[in-house]
Amino acid sequence: MDPARDPRPHERSALRRRAAQQPRYFAHARRWLRAPRRLHPTGAGWSFFAFTFAVGFAALNTGNNLLYMILALMLAFLVLSGALSESALRGIQVRRRLPRELQAGSDALVALEIRNTQRRVAAFAIGIEDRMDGAPGAECAAGRCFVLRIGPGHSEVRSYRLRPERRGPLAFRGFLVFTRFPFGLFSKSLLIDAPEQTLVYPAIDPVAIPAEFGATRARGERVSTQVGAGADVRGLREYAPGDSLRRVHWRSSLRAGALLVREAESEQDAEIEVRLRTAGEIQGDAFERRVRGSASEIAALLDAGTRVALRTERDYFPADAGPRQRARLLSFLALVQPCPAESRS
Repeated sequence: MDPARDPRPHERSALRRRAAQQPRYFAHARRWLRAPRRLHPTGAGWSFFAFTFAVGFAALNTGNNLLYMILALMLAFLVLSGALSESALRGIQVRRRLPRELQAGSDALVALEIRNTQRRVAAFAIGIEDRMDGAPGAECAAGRCFVLRIGPGHSEVRSYRLRPERRGPLAFRGFLVFTRFPFGLFSKSLLIDAPEQTLVYPAIDPVAIPAEFGATRARGERVSTQVGAGADVRGLREYAPGDSLRRVHWRSSLRAGALLVREAESEQDAEIEVRLRTAGEIQGDAFERRVRGSASEIAALLDAGTRVALRTERDYFPADAGPRQRARLLSFLALVQPCPAESRS
């Protein structure tokens, strides 16, 4: 390499410092002048192209000034279409709002907040396609939504239904923002990177909790470790997250102006341990059914206000109640996998 053209290290760092000190309006200008990443003619656009080519060919062969004027108007029509569609896309920002829980095989609403950061120009006919990981090495559409108009400096919230097929991690990649505004001749789109990961919980089925917690179910997945024998009411206390609404004493709550629940003598002794066998199991439908059954029982027991523990051959989660315990156990079940038989204790 020519030494005269290769700056020394301190000179290169000085160049980087000068580049970093450029005024902010240069960055804004580059962002403003950046063209959309994709442009696809629609069916009407291809027809318009063919008609424009025919008019131009006729004008060149006949020398008719009227045809030249029509050709100029059609070309200006194309330029105007590109400028207006670009003004609709520029300044669009999208933020994803995921629900608190995603369950395999169940519909959930994912909200998208679409904001137009432009100060004077409104955005029209904006479509948003949320992209997520699909097949290995490929992306697919998680859902789409559409907004007709977003005023300058305003935002709109739209939602779509997401139905995850299986439990486990779910990775979102970004958004494909597109518009056919104003004449429908082109579909102009812009890619926005917005990576985000979440967990899909196992499917949860309704489970009837028997009165006797110590009763063993047919699947043999649930056993009782410690169950209080008494059910006498000791008094009333304030409602805490995770308490069952069936224990609310409504008459006393109305008098006190706050939710009060009945507190049993054996409340602190009621614990249920859910066991899931993972050693020697094979990944497949049978194992997925066992995970689904365990998740369903955990959710039903926690909703009933019971302290629930979870045990496998490798892991153990102490008994607890409330939303935190629900999230902790279901997050583990979303990622659990079979382990070799020799690891069973």
